[in-house]
Amino acid sequence: MLELIKQVPSAQEYCDMRVKAGLSPKSLEAAEIGLPNTLYGVSIREGEKLIAMGRVVGDGACNFEVVDVAVDPAYQGQGLGRRVMESIDAYLSSVALPGSYVSMIADEPVFYEKLGYRLVAPKSQGMTKKFQPHQ
Repeated sequence: MLELIKQVPSAQEYCDMRVKAGLSPKSLEAAEIGLPNTLYGVSIREGEKLIAMGRVVGDGACNFEVVDVAVDPAYQGQGLGRRVMESIDAYLSSVALPGSYVSMIADEPVFYEKLGYRLVAPKSQGMTKKFQPHQ
């Protein structure tokens, strides 16, 4: 039986799921530091096994970012990504204030557009910059 739980997975499960789902890898150290700073997390499990996840990070009022939405490839096509996003959207609806900004970097824009999210280009463009750890 599948169970949706409103919490982030363990750091190791998080790192493993990102790779399994085709997202960029994160270090265990980064996960151990970052996951406790999650505003809202959701996991779907089959027994003890993590099969889907998603998080919201940000400052809790002005800015929210949807991140780490991932489904185990063996379970894709069953609506689990939609369940994760519906849980995230319910959270955001309960806390976002007028003028709050919700953003994400969408690897699959068509999926998110079906849920009401819109591309912001050409008005805005997503950007990234990689930083190397200080030695």
